[in-house]
Amino acid sequence: MLERAITLLCDGQIDPAEQALNDVLQVVPQQPDALHFLGVVRHTQGRVDEAVALIRQAVAQLPDHAGAWNNLGNVLVSAGRIEDATAAYERGVEVASGRPDSVDALSNLSTVYRKQGRLAEAEAACRRAIEVRPDFGEAWYNLSQALIAQGNVHEGVLANSRAITLWPRHLQARDQVIRALLLLGERERAAQLYREWLAEEPDNPLAQHQLAACLGEAAPERASDAYVRKVFDSFAASFDAKLEKLDYRAPELVAGALRAAAGEPRQALRIVDAGCGTGLCGPLVKPWASHLAGCDLSVGMLRRARARRLYDVLHQAELVFYLDTQPAAFDAVISADTLCYFGALAGVFAAARRCLRTGGRLVFTVEALPETSTEAHRLLLNGRYAHSSGYLRAALREAGLALIDIRGETLRMEAGLPVAGWLVTARNA
Repeated sequence: MLERAITLLCDGQIDPAEQALNDVLQVVPQQPDALHFLGVVRHTQGRVDEAVALIRQAVAQLPDHAGAWNNLGNVLVSAGRIEDATAAYERGVEVASGRPDSVDALSNLSTVYRKQGRLAEAEAACRRAIEVRPDFGEAWYNLSQALIAQGNVHEGVLANSRAITLWPRHLQARDQVIRALLLLGERERAAQLYREWLAEEPDNPLAQHQLAACLGEAAPERASDAYVRKVFDSFAASFDAKLEKLDYRAPELVAGALRAAAGEPRQALRIVDAGCGTGLCGPLVKPWASHLAGCDLSVGMLRRARARRLYDVLHQAELVFYLDTQPAAFDAVISADTLCYFGALAGVFAAARRCLRTGGRLVFTVEALPETSTEAHRLLLNGRYAHSSGYLRAALREAGLALIDIRGETLRMEAGLPVAGWLVTARNA
């Protein structure tokens, strides 16, 4: 009878489970397992005080029942009784120390410790759970929260990625699982998922581009227009908020370089924001502009930029095509974190020179390869390209642009680590 009642409860058949448990208690009054699971039923019904009373009766008879202590903690948390819940979880951990049935209580204990600000204890509880059961995704997730709350962002992101790879794949977005694998350095597993994705959707530009980034082989010279549109249309609505969390600095860096090149703002320059996105550069460079234009491939991003009411004109166009069709139209071309979607930059620089008036400035940021790198550019696992300073110097010179300044800067944070970049200013001589 008890087994049937538990099966019904696990299947979510609450009313039949309640009847079955009451039947057990009619035959064996105060049967502790029936009291325990009837308490769980009462919890699902929102009758929290009754649930607490029933489970307390059960643990009074079975003081070493770790699962009952854990469920008591769960009910107490839902009642807002955090201190009592902590004591219940701690008791569950104590009676099952080192056993597999301790891990749920340890993970839940970590959560309440975190709510109480006991972050080091929260981390320790998760690590104990993982030591007992290394494949316990919930403990890895709770560990990530404890680490990030302590400022250990990079390790926290890695712990979060481990949780994602352990949770059932069908319950998560495919790209989220793949990103987690890449953060953990598991390239071959990630590549296999991209291959499976392409088998289902052979023309998917995101999977095509990211597989090339993952393998590091046959990298395209630049990200395709379809890839850029798909990526940026998908998160245009949350773009600004996400970048703010990443301490995104590229627009401020570009505006600072423009100030250094052009002097104090006098609203005298014709400026184009190449790859303007949601228009984050707009308010920063507007004081220099007599005319401010913007171009971008993503309709979603342009819609956000238009809402700022700062640009005199906005075009949905590929960057090189747009610049190439505006001969001698601008005094400045600015581009914050857009050229990182190009590997080879010769075409970009030639188009920039064509659209600049004599003496006009090109100001941009790209991600940086180390100074010691012998590569011109490399497609990174994040789908963006990084460039060497030597390549940037040579490509600018070949395009007829005179380098004014190139300096290393941190563009933003990613996975808790700084992203190195180049801030470059050149002039159409």
